[in-house]
Amino acid sequence: MKQLKKESTQKSKSFFEGNSWYHRTKTLQEDGSVKYGKKGGFATSNEADKSYDKCEAEFKKAFRAYQLAHQVNTEVMLKDYLIYWFEDVFSQRVESTTRMVGAYAIYNLILPNLEYDIKLKYVNADYLDTLLVQVAKISASAGNKGREILNLALKEAVITRYIKTNPVTATKPYKREKPKIIVLSKERVKRLLKAASKSNWYLEILLGLFCGLRKGEIMGLKFSDFDFEKNTVYINRQIASDPKIKKGSGSKIDEYGLVEREPKTPNSFRTLRVPGIVMEELKKRRYLVERNKLKLGSQYSDKDYISCQENGKLHSMTALNNALTKLCSRNSLPHITVHGLRHMYATVLIEMEVPLVKISALLGHSSVHTTFEYYCDVMDENEHILAFMNNAFVPVETDEVA
Repeated sequence: MKQLKKESTQKSKSFFEGNSWYHRTKTLQEDGSVKYGKKGGFATSNEADKSYDKCEAEFKKAFRAYQLAHQVNTEVMLKDYLIYWFEDVFSQRVESTTRMVGAYAIYNLILPNLEYDIKLKYVNADYLDTLLVQVAKISASAGNKGREILNLALKEAVITRYIKTNPVTATKPYKREKPKIIVLSKERVKRLLKAASKSNWYLEILLGLFCGLRKGEIMGLKFSDFDFEKNTVYINRQIASDPKIKKGSGSKIDEYGLVEREPKTPNSFRTLRVPGIVMEELKKRRYLVERNKLKLGSQYSDKDYISCQENGKLHSMTALNNALTKLCSRNSLPHITVHGLRHMYATVLIEMEVPLVKISALLGHSSVHTTFEYYCDVMDENEHILAFMNNAFVPVETDEVA
């Protein structure tokens, strides 16, 4: 039984009882009281000591969370509050991609630039302005994103009565970086589509250019979403990244996955008329998919996606943009992304003098204000944008827009 004896004479957190080593435990109850006990079954005192340290750390973390959740105007430090708010409040109610962005803002932008930590109740606009000046130096969008996440955190602090007012509202605003809109000329569009027609991504590129769909919406389309008689498509889902971040690991991503979700906003549920050229290409894709099903049999993952690998599984989130990058590079065209195709779709509608409210509905924006923010510069240009779509490029009737 030598393995059960004390390894050293130094003070231990464990004790020997019966046939094994034990250590004391503390468990925080829902009412804030502490329940004491013991945990045994360890072969050595070192094992028991390590278990004690782990249990003690967990108790302290739980106790800190309880204090923050139940005490008003505590002496909590800003850093501790931000970590608690992000891990135990914000992360519990948002999707994984939003959590990933929030994790980056907290752990990579804000916390590393806290030159000195202060109690939450003493945080004011001057303190936050000094912090955000440092944050804004990191990238063009860092100031805006840092201020946005601080506003969410301290707004919650007001609701839970840790502070009386939100100091972020009095800080200097940072402009959101406007998207750079590239509109190809008629000849360049022809060159792009000619090259794309020889690739495996022709249908996806047509859906971006002729229907203004987001990348995730294109990836989420299924053959059952199309009405082949009316030549329409119902947008009712998107594919999104599903990054896995373990709690307490900062912004480190353990693994990536893909997940089906509802569209970006309630207004993104919509029915669109699909140009004939797109429907013809869709029929070709359906034939290809059916051929792959017969070829692979039970090895084919049949989820009815129109954009998928040969085995039916989804492409990666970067695959379509990577394909577009290669097409543009090989054909001496300006670099354009799937979202760039969507911007081109919108600018053509503007040139055709389609009402802004209808453009907003076609794009699935949350509001007309969003559409105006993105495209006000385009609408104010003196020179008209070249119209390059044929008669098939006609916006859907109002009663067909969800």
